[in-house]
Amino acid sequence: MSANAADIWLAGVDGCRGGWVAAFVRPAGDCGVVRAYPRFADVLAAAETPAIVAVDIPIGLPERTGHGGRAAENAVRSLLGARQSAVFSVPSRAAIAAADYREACGIAFATSDPPRKLSKQLFMIAPKIREVDACLRGGAAAARRTFEVHPELAFWRLNGQRALEEPKKVKGRCYEPGLTLRRTLLRNAGLPPALIEHPLPPGVAADDLLDALACAAIARRLHAGSARPFPDPPPRDVFGLPMAIWA
Repeated sequence: MSANAADIWLAGVDGCRGGWVAAFVRPAGDCGVVRAYPRFADVLAAAETPAIVAVDIPIGLPERTGHGGRAAENAVRSLLGARQSAVFSVPSRAAIAAADYREACGIAFATSDPPRKLSKQLFMIAPKIREVDACLRGGAAAARRTFEVHPELAFWRLNGQRALEEPKKVKGRCYEPGLTLRRTLLRNAGLPPALIEHPLPPGVAADDLLDALACAAIARRLHAGSARPFPDPPPRDVFGLPMAIWA
């Protein structure tokens, strides 16, 4: 690794109960750090100054949506087999902006074709979508280094482009066979073992950490130039943010 590369940090980020969990890694090697933050802006401002931030959150919001949400969701679902239910349909920007669920459903219904309401799962993460969107629209530098990643697509990539057979949760609880499979894939991808087995920070669940690490693995691929967007090329929203999931 060159001296310059030795100074570079990359971040994989996932939402968690306490806010956000970030796994900082080098482009190669076993060096790494795990921290939890209350705000996404704190990740961008971390001491590591990550050159790439790969985050599990929708980036780029459409004015209207078609069947299944954005082109990004439709581009990856067929790859994920039984795991495709983890890919939520992202509604319009106006629906994401609504603070009330019934209002959000009404707006989503009016701005989709065919008309479709908003899922409760997606509505629950809408505040985090708004948070990231505000950060990226507020600064071109932040937008250039931040990429949307989906952990199930990341693990599909790490699994030789095969959908995982084991879920990470069953009936809302972490499912150990699924977590074990994901840990194995992360180790095989060269992620630092100390990060994979890192003690969980307050407010971070076991699957949150593994998802952040999967995002970190894609951050390494982005840095190496081997990641690709789904769809390719990505469409952009009215603010110029790309609407694509990278893996």
